[in-house]
Amino acid sequence: MSLDKEKIKHVAKLARISLDEAKVNSLTKDLNSIFKFIEQLNELNTDKVEPLTSILNESLRYRKDQIKDGKIRDKILKNSPQQNEEFFVVPKVVE
Repeated sequence: MSLDKEKIKHVAKLARISLDEAKVNSLTKDLNSIFKFIEQLNELNTDKVEPLTSILNESLRYRKDQIKDGKIRDKILKNSPQQNEEFFVVPKVVE
């Protein structure tokens, strides 16, 4: 697949992007290079290659969930204009 200047200009118009002639030439060259590389990748035989979920051969290590509140509840509640014991008071938005 290759793109010509007219296709680049058409896509730029659809995207409402203004491009000068130098930028059109540069984009045409760059995009054609990218498409050429994609075509090379499509030619590779990947039948015997298993998909990866990670680049590491290790499984994830599990850890215990621990609650860490930071002991700063009072500092946080000081930022509230109005509070009720341990909670923020906010205006009702749904009736």
